[in-house]
Parts: sequence; structure tokens; C-alpha cells
Amino acid sequence: MGQRIIGLTGGIATGKSTVAEYLAAQYHLPILDADLYARQAVAPGSPILGAIAARHGPAILLTDGTLNRARLGQIVFSDAAEKAWLEQQIHPFVRQCFATAMAQLSGATTVVQAIPLLFEADLTDQVTEIWVVTCTPETQLQRLIARNQLTPTAAARRIANQWPLAEKVDRANVVLDNETTRPRLYQQIDAALRATV
Repeated sequence: MGQRIIGLTGGIATGKSTVAEYLAAQYHLPILDADLYARQAVAPGSPILGAIAARHGPAILLTDGTLNRARLGQIVFSDAAEKAWLEQQIHPFVRQCFATAMAQLSGATTVVQAIPLLFEADLTDQVTEIWVVTCTPETQLQRLIARNQLTPTAAARRIANQWPLAEKVDRANVVLDNETTRPRLYQQIDAALRATV
């Protein structure tokens, strides 16, 4: 049997991090985090951050030279062309990070790749099964507003920038319903990990 590579995804604020943390703590599985790689892509001094600053001007940087994420978010979540340009810079870097990390984990029987934009970034080819964390649209919106201190309009715009959750669920091997309690979510994770897809 080949290496089991779980592509963990879902919508923004549906609970992907909760699932990843449980898999790491309870099962000691290696977690490769696309968000972490995306942050590395725009680290101070990186070519990608330089390209972003050249495109959007020095106001896109904070005084310490780091990326002004709030400002960039305002730009890309209201302009599809700018979002597409940014993704063209970051997605190849993230894919390469995954390839490098996977080469170092060739002996691991199960690896989790936590990728919020698994479908949007066309990264499904690098996993052997897809787990989608879901909840109701109302719960998702409330969680995102609370977590990121966003207005309802701004939160809804961010959700709309991702594939609809229903489409992700349709393409999933495993669907984890994170609408109720943590213990209930953990039970689903345990069952999914025991199953073979």
C-alpha cells in the first residue's frame, strides 16, 4: 500500500485548523500547512514580497518591512484580477514547498496536507484522498466575523472568493461536519482515519 496523503480542506473558518491540530496531537501525523508556506512566500526580503510592493506601492508594507495583510486583503478580495495575479506569484512557491517537504517524509505512512485552497489552487493531484471540513453558511459567517474581527460584508466577500462549500463536499472522500461539538468532530476524524478510501 502506498503513502496515504490526506488533503485537508474546507471553507474559511469551518474548522480545518482544529482538525489538523487533533491529527497532530492525537495521532502524531506530520501536518504540512499551505498557509505557513504562503506566509513564507511573502517574508521580508523575499522576491514575491518585492513584486507585491512594486505592484502596489510602499503602502502595502508595514513600517517593519512586513506585508500589510489587511491592506492586501482589501485589494484582492474586491478585485478578481489582482487576486489572480497574487495567486500566480504564491501558488507555485507553495507547491514547491510541498514537494520539498514530501521528499523528506517519504518514509511516513500517512501525511496530512492542510490546504484551504486545495481546489482553487488546483493541488488535488498531490493528495490521495480529500477531507472537507464543513458547517452551515450561517455558522461559517459568524465564526469568520468573530475570528478576524470583520464586518459581515467583508466576511461574506471572503467566503464568496472561495469555491462554495457544497462543491467541495461533492468532491470529497470524507466530509467532517463541524457544526456541533468538538467531541463529535473528533469522533468523525477517528472514524475517517480508520477507514481506507
